[in-house]
Amino acid sequence: MRGEGLTGKALKILRMMYEMGTPKTVYSIEVKQGVLADKLGISRQALSVHLRKLRDQGYIRTGRGFIDVLDKGLDALGVSGNPAIITVKIEPSMRTEVYNEVMKYPILRGFRVAGDVDLILLVEQSKLGDVLQKLASLNGVQNTKSYIAIEVLR
Repeated sequence: MRGEGLTGKALKILRMMYEMGTPKTVYSIEVKQGVLADKLGISRQALSVHLRKLRDQGYIRTGRGFIDVLDKGLDALGVSGNPAIITVKIEPSMRTEVYNEVMKYPILRGFRVAGDVDLILLVEQSKLGDVLQKLASLNGVQNTKSYIAIEVLR
């Protein structure tokens, strides 16, 4: 059940924060800093110094067991916070196969939907061409349309 264990006041506070908030693009990883330091080939202390600088400059947010790369960090990497949106119409008998294959593509999010299309994909703008090319060669895909998000309004 949604909101289980939350009081009416807690839900009201949560709702107000949601309504007052601004949508952000965040890439979140759950990793211990020691593991990340090992992958980078640096000491845990050196990683901590770098993370502190990135956090203080607004590129990341850190917490116990997670690191979020924020919009500013994505901008520094040349990754757009405004995704491209692809709608996909799929032959009904091929939906399961197409869903399974598309989840291997470099997408941000994928949504099965009911209506005029069967699938909505969010992808980084820089990967739009690659994903469209893969979809064009995928058996069962009947039609695609793509859109570029230019601004988050809410």
